[in-house]
Amino acid sequence: MIKWITKLFSSTQKEENIDNMKPEVHEHQKNNIKNVSKKYLIVGLGNIGAEYVNTRHNIGFKVLDFLAKKEGLSFETVKLGALAEYKFKGRTFFLLKPNTYMNLSGKAVKYWMDKENIPLENIFIITDDLNLSFGTIRIKPKGSDGGHNGLKNINLVLNTQNYTRFRFGISDQFKKGQQIDYVLGDWDEEEKVKLPERLEVSSEIIKSFGTAGLENTMTTFNGK
Repeated sequence: MIKWITKLFSSTQKEENIDNMKPEVHEHQKNNIKNVSKKYLIVGLGNIGAEYVNTRHNIGFKVLDFLAKKEGLSFETVKLGALAEYKFKGRTFFLLKPNTYMNLSGKAVKYWMDKENIPLENIFIITDDLNLSFGTIRIKPKGSDGGHNGLKNINLVLNTQNYTRFRFGISDQFKKGQQIDYVLGDWDEEEKVKLPERLEVSSEIIKSFGTAGLENTMTTFNGK
């Protein structure tokens, strides 16, 4: 009987010791963890300047502008870009249009990730893709830069390819040697007619990423 009681107290003491070894999580730390999980950095890639506004290469900016206008948001000039804050279903989306020009996009992404303490899995990059037909949607959790200079710089600065990217197809209807003129050119008339519907879908994709999660978003929208 005495041995059993001794064993019981010994076991209890061990459990108490283990509990004491657990790191203490303060209330403000709990709040930070909670807030981080509900914050998202949505980055539309593009080039600044009036001459680029309606170009194919600026579809990232175009998507964010559409969402902002639809939701009555305003962009503010901030360090390394223009930023609008969108709150939806308990989530906060930071809509960022870098002003670094396409080839240095990673600098803005890294700065705002760190400033707002946003984890890599909550980063969402919107970019154009020559390898997809116009308006085709491709969302992936990771991947190579595919020859895209904006993604190439983000990969370099973040030192990883493991972040979500939303590729918007702009097709490759150009003659040999005219790729630069094509991506930096305006949409043709047929594309302009179809673009609003594609922008509407794109804005829904952003909201789905933050509320339904990446896997559900890919299932719902990829190839649509």
